[in-house]
Amino acid sequence: MTRSLWVFGYGSLLWSPGFQFIAAQPGVLKGFSRRFYQGNETHRGRPGKPGRVATLVEDKQGETWGVAFEVLSPEALPYLDQRECQLGGYTTLFLEFQPTEGEPFPVLVFWAGRDSCHWLGHAPEQEIADQILSSSGPSGHNVEYLLRLAEYVRTHSPETKDDHLFQLEALVRQGIQQRGLVLKDLMGPDINLPQPTPISPDDEPPTHQQFAPNVPSKKLRCLSI
Repeated sequence: MTRSLWVFGYGSLLWSPGFQFIAAQPGVLKGFSRRFYQGNETHRGRPGKPGRVATLVEDKQGETWGVAFEVLSPEALPYLDQRECQLGGYTTLFLEFQPTEGEPFPVLVFWAGRDSCHWLGHAPEQEIADQILSSSGPSGHNVEYLLRLAEYVRTHSPETKDDHLFQLEALVRQGIQQRGLVLKDLMGPDINLPQPTPISPDDEPPTHQQFAPNVPSKKLRCLSI
């Protein structure tokens, strides 16, 4: 059976995928937890003053809630490679995704670990919150990234337990008040959540089989496009 290519969003891809998609399915990746351990100097930080963004860390007892997007066009892959790999320092792998309804299927995941050039790793949550409060970049303030992520998860999956995410949110909101910052200035313009794009007879969505050989499960790397 030919399966479409699905991309898993667990950070900014949730509210701003930046590519057209046919369908979206919520669900979880089991065996991983979301952590703000990845540095960022191109989107939510600047060279020498990185922000903090989400990645996944292996956790046998953990699971990460997110949304899988069915990719409409192969043009999405070069865009994602530039955004996530070249600028963000992520690598790619396929993992098994368990949708809220239905059978599990493989999804393309952008992941960063200790080998990433932007890896920052573990730190006390207060330290991470302080770094988020003082970081911004071409895509906006680091506070916006954290708060939009927390809001999206809470709104679309209120039963999700993500202590790390929500503790950082609480610390950052407290820090905004203590520092006398204006939340509206940090959040940037309002956004419209992405919607699926109807498929036409001329569309040729990429398949999982087309890209799986380029993304080995053990040796992680960016897409060969």
